[in-house]
Amino acid sequence: MGKRKAQRRLADNEAMAVSLNIRTGGQRLNEVAETIRGKPVETAIATLRFSRRRVAAEALKTLRSAIANAENNHNLDPDRLYVAHAYVGKGIVMKRWRPASKGRAAPILKPFSRLTVIVRER
Repeated sequence: MGKRKAQRRLADNEAMAVSLNIRTGGQRLNEVAETIRGKPVETAIATLRFSRRRVAAEALKTLRSAIANAENNHNLDPDRLYVAHAYVGKGIVMKRWRPASKGRAAPILKPFSRLTVIVRER
C-alpha cells in the first residue's frame, strides 16, 4: 500500500522553491521580490547580492534553491532560466506585550513571511 504520487503542480519547464518563516513583514519582502521578477537568473542573483536590504540574503537563498531544484530534480538548463514568479505570502505572527500606562498592556506584533520563487526555462 502507500500513497499515490501527487501530480506536479508546475509545468515541465518550471521549478519552485519556498522559504517559510522569514522574519520580516510582507511589504518589505515584496519590494525585494519585485526587483527580480521576470529577470534572467544571473541578473537576479547580481541584483540580490548587491542589494542593501537585509532580506535580500534570504531571497537569494530561495532563488539559488529554485535554480538547484531545476537543475538537479527536473534536468533544466540553468543558463536558460529566468524568474517567472516571485511572490510573498503571510506567515505566522509572533505576539509580544509591552507595559503601558495605568496597568495596561500594549501588543507588539512581529510578522513572518513566506517567499515563493518559480523559475522557468526559456
